[in-house]
Amino acid sequence: MVKLEIQDASREMYPSIKEQRIEAYRVYKDKLPEDHWKALEQTLSSNSAEQEGVELIVAILNETLVGSVVLFPAKTSAYEFIDELDYPEIRMLAVSKETQGQGIASSLVKECIHRSKAKGFQAIGLHTGEFMTDAIRLYEGFGFERIPKFDFEPADDGINVRAYQLKIDEA
Repeated sequence: MVKLEIQDASREMYPSIKEQRIEAYRVYKDKLPEDHWKALEQTLSSNSAEQEGVELIVAILNETLVGSVVLFPAKTSAYEFIDELDYPEIRMLAVSKETQGQGIASSLVKECIHRSKAKGFQAIGLHTGEFMTDAIRLYEGFGFERIPKFDFEPADDGINVRAYQLKIDEA
């Protein structure tokens, strides 16, 4: 019987989560300039998810770590390129290659929406690279809408990171 559990990560999971993130995002390595990939890889392996108030959420399938997502609280700097936002921000959603297409990413996004709504927020946001077409399709399927005023270009290489927001009341 398949059993998917969504829960908070334990500290012992952190190294595995970072490795899994990098592996999940490696599909983009050849689509990006080398410097951009190195910056993304550094972000994925950073300790940003260990900051106060940040939630690191994992998906466990049959007792195996298969995905993770980071939920930054409102009024924190999830990114150095934009000001603090008035709503939580989803970051670094990653699912193992072997389990992609099984609804794990959707379950993690739903959990972030649920947690944000439970805290009284009326919106949740995220940023994703314009080259991440599967992620964009996922987010738009949930009803996330573009907020171009919060887009940024992190590496001055023509590759934009797009901002999205979901009004939770509509979710």
